[in-house]
Amino acid sequence: MDDLGHFSRRRLLAGLASGGTLVALAGCAESNTGTEADTDANGTESEPPAADDLDLREANVVDVAFEATDGGYAFDVTLHHDDDGEEGYANWWQVERLDGTRLGRRELLHAHSEQPFTRSATVAIPDDIIQVVVRGHDQTHGYGGVAALVAIDDGSVRFIDQGPEPRSFDAEDFS
Repeated sequence: MDDLGHFSRRRLLAGLASGGTLVALAGCAESNTGTEADTDANGTESEPPAADDLDLREANVVDVAFEATDGGYAFDVTLHHDDDGEEGYANWWQVERLDGTRLGRRELLHAHSEQPFTRSATVAIPDDIIQVVVRGHDQTHGYGGVAALVAIDDGSVRFIDQGPEPRSFDAEDFS
């Protein structure tokens, strides 16, 4: 799953599948088509903040991939958190509506010495929801750090450092 081209194809297929369209793709490019104009201080679709810029006391979401399934969307979420250097550990990540209502959660039952690490879960997302937030959580500090804004309809992902407290989001955060 480290192949950025793979993420792009998965996101495209997820968007197409959610619209009920089936298309055969061949020869997909492996390169990132983003430009410098797509970059901001908080990262871009394919480039979340660098590890040196993260507050590792927080459960930072540093990558998200997803695809449509029969039961909703299968999310692969990568967290970066100092599980070894802290008393607590990253104990879950969750998918939320923009208003913060939880749609699904992946519980993490132990510390992870490998950093960053990826865990998966399938989350049911209502048809009228086209944008979600993916947030990490740790036992000691709660929510905070980098969250991911995910556009289900087009597969784009934007990473936002929400600071030490959970931040609320709206549709304008996607632009």
